[in-house]
Amino acid sequence: MPTPREASPWPADDQRSDDPLDDIAEWEDDGTATRPDYRDAPVVVRRADTLAGLLLLLAGIAAGVSLLVVWVHGGATGLDLLLDRTADLDSPQRLVEDGGWEVPAVVFGGAALFVLGLLVYVPAKTHRLVGALALLVSLVVAAGVLVPLADLHWDLQRWAVGSWIAAAVAALGFLGALKALSTHPRRR
Repeated sequence: MPTPREASPWPADDQRSDDPLDDIAEWEDDGTATRPDYRDAPVVVRRADTLAGLLLLLAGIAAGVSLLVVWVHGGATGLDLLLDRTADLDSPQRLVEDGGWEVPAVVFGGAALFVLGLLVYVPAKTHRLVGALALLVSLVVAAGVLVPLADLHWDLQRWAVGSWIAAAVAALGFLGALKALSTHPRRR
Protein backbone atom coordinates (compact mmCIF):
# COMPACT_ATOMS: atom_id res chain seq x y z
CA MET A 1 0.00 0.00 0.00
CA PRO A 2 1.40 3.33 -0.93
CA THR A 3 2.02 5.74 1.86
CA PRO A 4 0.35 9.09 1.64
CA ARG A 5 2.59 11.99 1.04
CA GLU A 6 2.68 14.70 3.53
CA ALA A 7 0.81 17.87 2.54
CA SER A 8 3.09 20.75 1.84
CA PRO A 9 2.01 24.29 2.72
CA TRP A 10 3.38 25.45 -0.65
CA PRO A 11 1.79 24.36 -3.91
CA ALA A 12 3.88 22.05 -5.97
CA ASP A 13 4.86 23.00 -9.51
CA ASP A 14 2.44 20.56 -11.03
CA GLN A 15 -0.47 21.57 -8.82
CA ARG A 16 -2.80 24.51 -9.52
CA SER A 17 -3.91 26.83 -6.77
CA ASP A 18 -7.55 27.72 -6.25
CA ASP A 19 -6.62 31.40 -5.86
CA PRO A 20 -7.08 33.25 -9.22
CA LEU A 21 -4.48 35.84 -8.25
CA ASP A 22 -1.75 33.21 -8.36
CA ASP A 23 -2.18 32.93 -12.13
CA ILE A 24 -1.54 36.63 -12.85
CA ALA A 25 2.18 36.14 -13.21
CA GLU A 26 1.54 33.52 -15.88
CA TRP A 27 -0.44 35.90 -18.19
CA GLU A 28 1.33 36.94 -21.29
CA ASP A 29 0.67 40.06 -23.38
CA ASP A 30 -0.82 38.85 -26.63
CA GLY A 31 -1.11 42.38 -28.16
CA THR A 32 -4.92 42.50 -28.16
CA ALA A 33 -5.28 45.16 -25.47
CA THR A 34 -8.11 47.62 -26.06
CA ARG A 35 -7.58 51.36 -26.30
CA PRO A 36 -9.47 53.72 -23.97
CA ASP A 37 -12.39 55.77 -25.33
CA TYR A 38 -10.84 59.17 -24.72
CA ARG A 39 -8.78 61.52 -26.83
CA ASP A 40 -6.22 64.01 -25.77
CA ALA A 41 -7.50 66.59 -28.32
CA PRO A 42 -9.84 69.40 -27.15
CA VAL A 43 -13.56 68.68 -27.44
CA VAL A 44 -16.26 71.24 -28.30
CA VAL A 45 -18.59 71.71 -25.35
CA ARG A 46 -22.33 72.26 -25.82
CA ARG A 47 -23.57 75.28 -23.90
CA ALA A 48 -26.28 77.92 -23.78
CA ASP A 49 -25.62 81.55 -24.72
CA THR A 50 -27.23 83.33 -21.80
CA LEU A 51 -26.52 86.94 -22.77
CA ALA A 52 -27.85 86.52 -26.31
CA GLY A 53 -30.89 84.72 -24.91
CA LEU A 54 -31.53 87.49 -22.40
CA LEU A 55 -31.32 90.21 -25.06
CA LEU A 56 -33.64 88.35 -27.44
CA LEU A 57 -36.15 87.61 -24.67
CA LEU A 58 -36.15 91.27 -23.66
CA ALA A 59 -36.81 92.22 -27.28
CA GLY A 60 -39.83 89.91 -27.34
CA ILE A 61 -41.13 91.25 -24.03
CA ALA A 62 -40.70 94.82 -25.26
CA ALA A 63 -42.77 93.98 -28.35
CA GLY A 64 -45.54 92.74 -26.07
CA VAL A 65 -45.37 95.87 -23.93
CA SER A 66 -45.57 98.06 -27.05
CA LEU A 67 -49.08 96.74 -27.62
CA LEU A 68 -50.27 98.41 -24.44
CA VAL A 69 -49.02 101.95 -25.03
CA VAL A 70 -49.63 104.73 -27.58
CA TRP A 71 -47.24 104.75 -30.55
CA VAL A 72 -47.75 108.29 -31.88
CA HIS A 73 -48.97 111.31 -29.90
CA GLY A 74 -52.71 111.59 -30.44
CA GLY A 75 -52.85 108.09 -31.96
CA ALA A 76 -54.06 104.69 -30.91
CA THR A 77 -52.39 102.01 -28.82
CA GLY A 78 -50.31 99.31 -30.43
CA LEU A 79 -53.06 96.73 -29.94
CA ASP A 80 -55.60 98.91 -31.75
CA LEU A 81 -53.14 99.47 -34.60
CA LEU A 82 -52.42 95.74 -34.79
CA LEU A 83 -56.11 94.81 -34.87
CA ASP A 84 -56.72 97.36 -37.63
CA ARG A 85 -53.83 95.99 -39.68
CA THR A 86 -54.53 92.27 -39.19
CA ALA A 87 -57.80 92.73 -41.05
CA ASP A 88 -55.65 93.68 -44.07
CA LEU A 89 -53.50 90.56 -43.88
CA ASP A 90 -55.72 88.76 -46.40
CA SER A 91 -54.59 91.19 -49.14
CA PRO A 92 -50.86 91.89 -48.80
CA GLN A 93 -50.94 94.40 -51.66
CA ARG A 94 -53.30 96.68 -49.76
CA LEU A 95 -51.27 96.18 -46.59
CA VAL A 96 -48.12 97.46 -48.31
CA GLU A 97 -49.86 100.30 -50.18
CA ASP A 98 -51.59 101.67 -47.08
CA GLY A 99 -48.37 101.50 -45.08
CA GLY A 100 -49.81 99.32 -42.36
CA TRP A 101 -47.21 96.55 -42.37
CA GLU A 102 -44.99 98.24 -39.78
CA VAL A 103 -46.93 97.45 -36.62
CA PRO A 104 -47.46 93.74 -37.45
CA ALA A 105 -43.78 93.52 -38.45
CA VAL A 106 -42.69 94.87 -35.08
CA VAL A 107 -45.11 92.80 -33.00
CA PHE A 108 -44.75 89.49 -34.85
CA GLY A 109 -41.01 90.08 -35.22
CA GLY A 110 -40.79 90.58 -31.46
CA ALA A 111 -42.66 87.31 -30.92
CA ALA A 112 -40.20 85.57 -33.26
CA LEU A 113 -37.27 87.10 -31.36
CA PHE A 114 -38.77 85.80 -28.12
CA VAL A 115 -38.93 82.25 -29.52
CA LEU A 116 -35.39 82.54 -30.89
CA GLY A 117 -34.29 83.75 -27.46
CA LEU A 118 -35.68 80.59 -25.92
CA LEU A 119 -33.85 78.50 -28.53
CA VAL A 120 -30.54 80.13 -27.62
CA TYR A 121 -30.88 78.66 -24.14
CA VAL A 122 -30.78 75.14 -25.60
CA PRO A 123 -27.19 73.86 -25.23
CA ALA A 124 -25.45 73.68 -28.61
CA LYS A 125 -21.92 73.90 -29.98
CA THR A 126 -22.71 77.26 -31.60
CA HIS A 127 -25.83 79.37 -31.95
CA ARG A 128 -24.88 80.94 -35.25
CA LEU A 129 -27.94 79.73 -37.16
CA VAL A 130 -30.28 81.11 -34.51
CA GLY A 131 -28.24 84.32 -34.48
CA ALA A 132 -28.53 84.68 -38.26
CA LEU A 133 -32.30 84.19 -38.10
CA ALA A 134 -32.55 86.71 -35.26
CA LEU A 135 -30.51 89.19 -37.31
CA LEU A 136 -32.90 88.88 -40.25
CA VAL A 137 -35.93 89.31 -37.99
CA SER A 138 -34.41 92.30 -36.21
CA LEU A 139 -33.66 93.97 -39.57
CA VAL A 140 -37.33 93.60 -40.54
CA VAL A 141 -38.32 95.06 -37.17
CA ALA A 142 -35.87 97.94 -37.70
CA ALA A 143 -37.45 98.61 -41.09
CA GLY A 144 -40.84 98.60 -39.39
CA VAL A 145 -39.58 101.30 -37.05
CA LEU A 146 -37.62 103.44 -39.50
CA VAL A 147 -40.16 103.60 -42.34
CA PRO A 148 -42.86 105.35 -40.25
CA LEU A 149 -40.19 107.66 -38.85
CA ALA A 150 -39.17 108.59 -42.39
CA ASP A 151 -42.85 109.18 -43.20
CA LEU A 152 -42.94 111.65 -40.29
CA HIS A 153 -39.93 113.44 -41.87
CA TRP A 154 -37.71 112.26 -38.99
CA ASP A 155 -39.73 114.28 -36.49
CA LEU A 156 -39.07 112.57 -33.16
CA GLN A 157 -41.44 114.93 -31.32
CA ARG A 158 -44.46 112.98 -32.61
CA TRP A 159 -43.16 109.67 -31.28
CA ALA A 160 -44.82 108.39 -28.15
CA VAL A 161 -43.68 105.66 -25.77
CA GLY A 162 -44.79 102.83 -28.06
CA SER A 163 -42.53 103.92 -30.89
CA TRP A 164 -39.55 104.15 -28.55
CA ILE A 165 -40.31 100.66 -27.25
CA ALA A 166 -40.55 99.43 -30.84
CA ALA A 167 -37.11 100.93 -31.47
CA ALA A 168 -35.88 99.06 -28.39
CA VAL A 169 -37.24 95.83 -29.89
CA ALA A 170 -35.09 96.38 -32.97
CA ALA A 171 -32.01 97.37 -30.96
CA LEU A 172 -32.24 94.51 -28.45
CA GLY A 173 -32.90 92.01 -31.21
CA PHE A 174 -29.92 93.31 -33.18
CA LEU A 175 -27.59 93.11 -30.16
CA GLY A 176 -28.80 89.63 -29.21
CA ALA A 177 -28.35 88.42 -32.77
CA LEU A 178 -24.82 89.80 -32.95
CA LYS A 179 -23.97 88.17 -29.61
CA ALA A 180 -25.27 84.80 -30.80
CA LEU A 181 -23.36 85.14 -34.07
CA SER A 182 -20.06 86.18 -32.51
CA THR A 183 -19.79 83.57 -29.74
CA HIS A 184 -17.21 80.98 -30.67
CA PRO A 185 -17.45 77.34 -29.58
CA ARG A 186 -15.81 76.60 -26.25
CA ARG A 187 -13.22 73.86 -26.31
CA ARG A 188 -12.30 71.84 -23.27
